[in-house]
Amino acid sequence: MNWTQMLVSEIETTYSTTDRLIARVPAGALSWIPPTGHNWMTTGQLLHHLVHACGQGCQAFATGDWKLPPGKTFDTLSPAELLPPASSLPSLDSTAEARRLLAEDKELALKMIGLVGDHELATRVLAAPWQPTGFHPLGYHFLQMVRHLDRHKCQLFFYLKLQGLPVATPDLWG
Repeated sequence: MNWTQMLVSEIETTYSTTDRLIARVPAGALSWIPPTGHNWMTTGQLLHHLVHACGQGCQAFATGDWKLPPGKTFDTLSPAELLPPASSLPSLDSTAEARRLLAEDKELALKMIGLVGDHELATRVLAAPWQPTGFHPLGYHFLQMVRHLDRHKCQLFFYLKLQGLPVATPDLWG
């Protein structure tokens, strides 16, 4: 199996499972937040993060454009700019919007795979800006973006479970 085949397979599975979980979020639950601990996203904030968790990262790795504020580099961002507190994160207002944006993010991820092609996925080696000593093939970085989405999909699964909604292990795996 080559990078393209593997990434497309992972994307198809991860996005479809994520979409099904988003569809299970009740309309009134977007402001829900876990009752214990601190620095949690609301469900609406988590949905916003989910729908930007993969495709945009693939695009940034492919193009080198991380859409940072003018004059900023990863080295000059403050800790709060690199990892802002959950309370400052944007939110979504509906699951319909989340599902639409998730579909757009999936199309972007697939477009980036097609744009760079299997040869570049396998041979273009670079480091993530937040880990400048970790040089890996571009395909590895794309896979990390799919894993980023998958990990937050798991977070949504547990948000639903904590709210007492009827989700079970098969819902997590698709």
